[in-house]
Amino acid sequence: MLPSSELPAVAGILSGAQCRETAVSIAATQESSGAIPWSPTGHTDPWDHVECAMALTAAGLLEPARRAFEWCRSEQRPDGSWPIQYRAGVIEDANSDTNFCAYIATGVWHHVLCTGDDAFAELMWPMVASAIDFVVDLQLPGGEICWAQSPSGPLKEALLTGSASIYHSMRCAVALANHLGREQPEWEVALGRLGHAIATHPDAFTEKPHHSMDWYYPILGGALRGQQAEDRIEARWSDFVVQGLGIRCVDDRPWVTGAETCELVLALDTMNDRDRALEQFANMQHLRERDGSYWTGLVYADGKRWPVERTTWTGAAVILAADALSDATPGAAIFRDETLPRGLENDFDCECVTVES
Repeated sequence: MLPSSELPAVAGILSGAQCRETAVSIAATQESSGAIPWSPTGHTDPWDHVECAMALTAAGLLEPARRAFEWCRSEQRPDGSWPIQYRAGVIEDANSDTNFCAYIATGVWHHVLCTGDDAFAELMWPMVASAIDFVVDLQLPGGEICWAQSPSGPLKEALLTGSASIYHSMRCAVALANHLGREQPEWEVALGRLGHAIATHPDAFTEKPHHSMDWYYPILGGALRGQQAEDRIEARWSDFVVQGLGIRCVDDRPWVTGAETCELVLALDTMNDRDRALEQFANMQHLRERDGSYWTGLVYADGKRWPVERTTWTGAAVILAADALSDATPGAAIFRDETLPRGLENDFDCECVTVES
């Protein structure tokens, strides 16, 4: 176990020891299979499971992190996908969410960056390759990605947040491929088409403008940078940011949430907006519990926790935000790293269309 001095820590806000407490609270929720559910009685989904594995990696808890990745290997279906939701090992939703499936590439690449373990990279490569092939097969003519696959076929609706997250995951997948000498030019083309669509054809996506994730995810995922990113953040800042508490999950409700606030911190970090990133990271700490776990959110109109649960993925977002702000690990810059491949988005102009679901 790493000493506290080597763990993600943000002076005056979160200590290394507190970071460890949060990581331990996540590991304590891990099931014997390696799955990491939302809470001790909650369900598991592949995206949040991988986010938790990343946090465990950043905090130096490598054994439970690797058990989490082994769970992904054991549960992957022949087509490269995973079910959307499990509970206590039983599949509750057998459909496949493309964003959930793509995120394994982010988790594996992050683990390789943090540990330098090429044997792990080789072991996980077939899983990542199969997952990204599954996702690329669901790309629409305009570059956007169908959000899900059901037994009856693709759900031909592309969600902005999901596609923005997929964009980052595909960048990580291409980086992993290049690292292992297994170049994937078809992924690079698909990546470029997706980035082009997000940056220049937002009408190709089903947007949920009331949700904060649609606001910052195109920045967090790396599709928007520079002035585009700054303009997007400023346009909705007052709609989502609540002074002293963090950010709303939904713009018309008096509800702040910790994970979304920490993801905004990561997005601001990609913009080098350190002062506001630190401020928001400090503001959400009211959700911390004594054991290091974090409540999901607060309805500030009446001061009540809601939902009444402490979620592993909220704690995971805290650890990853702390790492980005402190540059404690070699994976700290994974969301802002401009060395990640960006695909071939400047080499073509695709026909971007809105596809009816």
